[in-house]
Amino acid sequence: MRHALLGCVALALGAAPVGVFLLLRRMSLTGDAMAHAILPGAAVGYLVSGLSLTAMTLGGIAAGLLVAVGSGLVARHTVLREDSSLAAFYLLSLASGVLIVSVKGNSVDLLHVLFGTVLALDNDALLLLGGITLVTLLGLRALYRPLVIESLDPGFLRGMSVWSAIAHHGFLVLVVLNLVAGFHALGTLLAVGLMVLPAAAARLWVTRILPLMALSVALALGASVAGLLISFHADWPTSPVIVLCLGLVYAVSMLAAPEGLWRHSRPGHSHLRA
Repeated sequence: MRHALLGCVALALGAAPVGVFLLLRRMSLTGDAMAHAILPGAAVGYLVSGLSLTAMTLGGIAAGLLVAVGSGLVARHTVLREDSSLAAFYLLSLASGVLIVSVKGNSVDLLHVLFGTVLALDNDALLLLGGITLVTLLGLRALYRPLVIESLDPGFLRGMSVWSAIAHHGFLVLVVLNLVAGFHALGTLLAVGLMVLPAAAARLWVTRILPLMALSVALALGASVAGLLISFHADWPTSPVIVLCLGLVYAVSMLAAPEGLWRHSRPGHSHLRA
């Protein structure tokens, strides 16, 4: 439980801020697609070295970057848009990964890959999650200004600076790294939950970007702790309970937040501010 808590802290500190920019850049479903896309790489790593942390991590990163770059190239050089090409890539990736694990492994291994084992995190896994969190925070610090500008007005940055391409591809690398980190704890099917749900809930409460990032981290931490405690006392699987707690936070925010369903009617809408 202590290792699981430390792992969730590391994931919340890294994945939740990345989820904020996924939300602001309208890429939430892209994050979900890329979470599935890392599966074949992790499956190949499992095929080569078993449940090896290093092999599955490197395989997942390689597969995620391959899908991100491949879908971008298809979108640039064909009539397909990036969402269509990404959907095709992630469906093929998901099917390939499930097939590899199913043929070469067993049902327990498949469940481990798809849904994670947050209660089985060891010291090596915690070091990996902590390292990815540190890289993520440093990367967001370096890319913060272009990411904010591109979130609010992508056309302006694209026409005025080379930072648009650097920010876009750098951000995709951070997404893949955090999805791989989440994969070890929550599995490929639920890893994106710790990115998207806290950011979506926080956006209903605040409009400034830095407070939005801080609140998303706080919500992710709170839901993770609640999920761990509930799963421990109820003897339920931990990963889905954590995501369901995040979903409950989102549902409460939808009802009670100033920007939720029950907000007072007023002219205009509030805008995000840096």
